[in-house]
Amino acid sequence: MSLYEEFLSHNGRLIHKWKHYFPAYERHFAPWQNKTVTFLEIGAGAGGSLQMWKRFFGPHATIIGVDNRVECKAYEEDQIHVRLGFQQDPKFLQSLIDEFGMMDVILDDGSHMMTDIKASFEFLYPKMPKNGVYAVEDLHTAYWPRNQGGLGRPGTFIEIAKSLIDDMHAEYTSGEREVSEFTKNTIGISFYDSLVFLERGNLTRKFAPKIGGSA
Repeated sequence: MSLYEEFLSHNGRLIHKWKHYFPAYERHFAPWQNKTVTFLEIGAGAGGSLQMWKRFFGPHATIIGVDNRVECKAYEEDQIHVRLGFQQDPKFLQSLIDEFGMMDVILDDGSHMMTDIKASFEFLYPKMPKNGVYAVEDLHTAYWPRNQGGLGRPGTFIEIAKSLIDDMHAEYTSGEREVSEFTKNTIGISFYDSLVFLERGNLTRKFAPKIGGSA
């Protein structure tokens, strides 16, 4: 059963997700299915998505939901843990790492405020293990002034992610862009409508061999 089919057949707590997200979720998160994985969803919503992720990732998954609403503690069940705090608070984020270990997969569906998204990403992404995946959804909010957004506005996560494309390619810029830890530990950035996925990885030496050809 696909993740979208799981979503359509869900009869637990309320889930509120854009339907065009599901193929991208499945493409980037499927490698973690039935593995020992720690998954963090920033923003617990009505609790249904935490149940969906539990079914999707399987019986060995630890699912963590983060929210600042006390009522979200009621969403806890086997494999699902809810912790109360603010996504922009580094002490709170560190407390999650101290309790659960570093997360393998992170999905930011939190406040949708640009400063909050930036704060969570800058604290958590550098700490992720190789092969980790960090996703931010509902990025149409990056174009909305009420979410600190606007077309081309500096500091939105759309603009940050665009800049990270250059950071990923820094070694080709003849020194115009500094090679950073992000450069060395990011193997891909994938954009979709209102979604971006950043994939961690330890890069081996890059070269372009010529193979085959006539004798």
